[in-house]
Parts: sequence; C-alpha cells; structure tokens
Amino acid sequence: MLFRLPPEVLTMLIPVLLFALVFHEFSHGWVANRLGDPTAKYAGRLTLNPLAHLDMFGSLMILFVGFGWAKPVPVDSRYLASPRTDMMKIAFAGPASNLLLAFIGGTLIRIIGNAGSLTSMLYIFTQINISLAVFNMIPISPLDGSQIFSGFMVKRNPQLVMKMQVYGPQILMGLILFGMFTNFSPIWLVMSPFVNFFMYLFIGV
Repeated sequence: MLFRLPPEVLTMLIPVLLFALVFHEFSHGWVANRLGDPTAKYAGRLTLNPLAHLDMFGSLMILFVGFGWAKPVPVDSRYLASPRTDMMKIAFAGPASNLLLAFIGGTLIRIIGNAGSLTSMLYIFTQINISLAVFNMIPISPLDGSQIFSGFMVKRNPQLVMKMQVYGPQILMGLILFGMFTNFSPIWLVMSPFVNFFMYLFIGV
C-alpha cells in the first residue's frame, strides 16, 4: 500500500500517477472529439485540469491500495461515422497516450543519464505510464482492452462479448483483491513481461 512507502517516494509517485491518469482520460476525449463526438468537450473534459477528471474514490484508492482510476470520459457513439472501429480507436487512445509519455520519459533518461532525484522521478514516470498502458490493454471490462476486444469479436461471437461486459468488472475486482490478500497477483503475472519489454525498449534496463 502506498501509505507505507517513504514520504520522499510518495511525493514523486502520487503526482506522477495522477497526471498519467488525467492524460489518459484527456486522450480518450481528444480522439473522440477528432472523430466527431463533442460529448467530452461539452462536458468540460478536454482539459488537463485534474479536477475535471479525478474520481474521489478512485483517488483515495491510489493512496491506500496502490491503484486507482479517474472518471471515464463520456462518449456518444451516435456521433461517430464508424461506431465500431471509432470506439476501438477511442479506447486505444488512452493506453497509447501513456506509452507516449513513457517514451518521452525514457528518452529524457537516456539524454541526461544519472541526475539523481530527477532521473529517479523520470524512471517512476516511465514505469507508471507503461504499467497503466499495459493494465488498460487487458481485455476485461471496463478496461480499454475490452472495448478493443469487443470491436474485433462482436460480429464473430456477440454472446462472448456480452458476457465479458457483464461479468468483466467482477472478474477484474476479484483478481485485484486476490492479489492484495495473497501477495500473488495474476494480473501482474500477465503484465510483467510487457512492462519489462517496454522498460527495456524505452530506457534500456
């Protein structure tokens, strides 16, 4: 849990995680707006102001549990020219934005080298953004990966898509709680090879 971490680590970790979540949600809204859906714009979500995006309970979970969430950006598929594929693009925008931030962080680390606390901050910044991107690509509702998976599968197996949408949140929460209480995370078992790959790709470690 984050409250058990040293204060100096928390002062770096929490702002980075909050920014990563805010940028993630902003990117969903930005791409939706570009594809013709102004819902997020009218809701005041095309901003990097944390107050427009943060969910109070999700923010508390960041502090006390070690993971959390922001308010999902509203999307109305009726505005989209190609709802199925456009919704997939909107969903992918969140993880893609975090990989972009991670790439920027990793590039800065390669440029400045070992610069003490600044490098440590950039390392945390890069790792959190990669982890958030990989986590959200898991094809379990309500994560972004489920929207992408559904876009591919809805015509082939609509019943599977419906079941994943209905039972996905319970499955996800069950996996998270299992990891919390047993110190063995099935989610991290799946995520870690991808996180390690992108850390090596962006930073070289």
